[in-house]
Amino acid sequence: MNKGKLIVFSAPSGSGKTTIVKHLLGKEDLNLEFSISAASRDPRGEEEHGKDYYFISLEEFKKHIKAEDFLEWEEVYRDNFYGTLKSEIERIWALGKNVIFDIDVAGGLRIKHKFPEQTLAVFVKPPSVDELKRRLKERSTESEDKINMRIAKASVELATAPQFDVIIKNYDLPVALEEAHQLVKDFVSK
Repeated sequence: MNKGKLIVFSAPSGSGKTTIVKHLLGKEDLNLEFSISAASRDPRGEEEHGKDYYFISLEEFKKHIKAEDFLEWEEVYRDNFYGTLKSEIERIWALGKNVIFDIDVAGGLRIKHKFPEQTLAVFVKPPSVDELKRRLKERSTESEDKINMRIAKASVELATAPQFDVIIKNYDLPVALEEAHQLVKDFVSK
């Protein structure tokens, strides 16, 4: 199987990693394809099955775990699983493309450990935890309890930043987008 590069973007919710990944997907010089994660939760807002996530039942997710179909997976919150199906990576590599991930911190680090030479692991750092909370509230997609859970998790995730290859500080979005583009361009051209 032709193995391309793996580009991981991880960060606490609300840091801007999805915005950065969408920007990079629009850059033809990078030859990227988005890795669609599987999730055992229901879609939020405008999310679509097969585009944003593969939304599967908790029971089906557990069957995939048992069958070792995942490259990585995690129970992010109780009965709320996310993971990367091996078949998704094979699909993208079969297209001759590099894989880009918008993935949680633990999953991103697992991919980096499994494919250390092929992976660029980027941590997107927000300006502050207060700014994260503001961004999450602005989305209006989750309850106050869910937002507070995400903020509590963010503190733990921020501590993992030094384990990544690169930290992009998303204090000024246009600067972060340009930095991400140059980083990925340099990595995929090696």
